Amino acid sequence: MTTAEAEFLADTATGLPIPGEPVFATAAETRRHRKQRLAAALRLFGKYGFGEGISGHISVRDPEFPDRFWVNPFGVSFKHVKVADLICVDSTGRVVDGKHRINPSAFVIHSAIHDLNPGATAAAHGHTAHSRALGSLGRLLEPIDQESAAFYGRQVLYGEYEGPSVSVELGRDIAAKLGDNRAILLQHHGLITVGGSLDEAVHWFFTYESCAQVQLLAYAAGTPRTFTHEQALAAGAGFGDEQLGWFSFQLLWDEIVAEQPDLLEE
Repeated sequence: MTTAEAEFLADTATGLPIPGEPVFATAAETRRHRKQRLAAALRLFGKYGFGEGISGHISVRDPEFPDRFWVNPFGVSFKHVKVADLICVDSTGRVVDGKHRINPSAFVIHSAIHDLNPGATAAAHGHTAHSRALGSLGRLLEPIDQESAAFYGRQVLYGEYEGPSVSVELGRDIAAKLGDNRAILLQHHGLITVGGSLDEAVHWFFTYESCAQVQLLAYAAGTPRTFTHEQALAAGAGFGDEQLGWFSFQLLWDEIVAEQPDLLEE
């Protein structure tokens, strides 16, 4: 890198002028921030058509009680969720805060992920069209562009299907297979992404779904050229950067809060 090049690059891993995540003085302030982000993420799922009836859920770990997580309530549309609707669930599936019930599938999947992966502050799950189509082919994302390289070596296919995910054993098996990967594509089911923040986890979900669409389009048209291993690693280091993932969600946050400010009602 030349001196001229270095002068305009920010002091971050990507060279982009990305700020750091906010730090709060108390657990209560952190909790409020996470709940607001969660409600916004759910509205974004609704806006972009990621809803499929009662299916789909996003969770974020409680900052004070690590064995608890906040999640969207059962039977409330993504398009209508407010901060006031969110529920907090403990490790037994008991709703300890909130007036709604929990989707059994949300409990078995998210409780296991948060339990087995301490680094998974948040997890996003949905039955989106392009991810389901890709999973039905038994394929994962291939590194055909910069965005898909964010998942190079960080995704896994889960091919065991025994019906809806409502058993604790199945939830723990999914979480175990996910391991420390960024995404797990559930064949015949849907997609799960995780991150060190809710912002990051949701950004990876949006990106994975978009990349699945691009891959399906590319293979329908012909045989796409993939990156070499070295190229995929280089692209993944940039587009797969955790700080970039976190920051990318901030644009979506600004978008949905400006459009639907009622989501912040407590």
